[in-house]
Amino acid sequence: MKLQGRVAVVTGSTRGIGRAIAESLAKEGALVIVNSRHQKEADEAALDLGGGAVGIGADLAAPAGVEALFDAVESRFERVDILVNNAGIPMVRDSAELSLADWQQTLDINLTAPFLCAQRAGRDMLAKGGGNIVNIASVTAFAPFPKRLAYATTKAGLVMMTRILAAEWAPTVRVNAVAPGFIKTGLVMGLAAEGKVDLKELEGRTPQRRLGSAQDVASACLFLVSDEAGFITGETLVTDGGWLAYGFV
Repeated sequence: MKLQGRVAVVTGSTRGIGRAIAESLAKEGALVIVNSRHQKEADEAALDLGGGAVGIGADLAAPAGVEALFDAVESRFERVDILVNNAGIPMVRDSAELSLADWQQTLDINLTAPFLCAQRAGRDMLAKGGGNIVNIASVTAFAPFPKRLAYATTKAGLVMMTRILAAEWAPTVRVNAVAPGFIKTGLVMGLAAEGKVDLKELEGRTPQRRLGSAQDVASACLFLVSDEAGFITGETLVTDGGWLAYGFV
């Protein structure tokens, strides 16, 4: 599964799932670009990763941030072999109280930014003969969760984006997605502390009887960008410990 010398961009990769993905790619020999809105955070995470990792600060909520990220990558490495669209924000609001500003922010970061990143990276991959894109979706793309209207809408859109780009860019570029269930990250732990999720209830509802780890998601991504997944494109790999298979929300 070696990825020696491949240039991998992982958006939102200084902590949580993104950080685990970046670390896994680096361990397999990829040259990882760590992204954060803040240059200092990106630099610190890249230094921790080692292996030639580079930190690039860019706010992907704006198209100019996407351009700045990929301009910097192409200036230094001249190509992109792997893109993992991980950056995103949660949005837990009662639908009747969801403001237009919150709706738009969620779309900008969770759906428009991945589109722009995929488009920019995809052009490079098509021109240079190949590459892999993985979009981080969610089980909320497939199951209705109250108060997740904006978030789930973006993740469902990301699944369809994955399918369309895969069909359009084959056979040169493979495009897949990973849909995590409830993962034990700082974000989920924060929601638990605010009383918005019940960890014991989630564990009991999951057939594997535990929450996922960031590494569980990273391993799924690592497989999808590897040569072992060479005949897989347009798919969404659900990584949820059996949550959707159980059949009840």
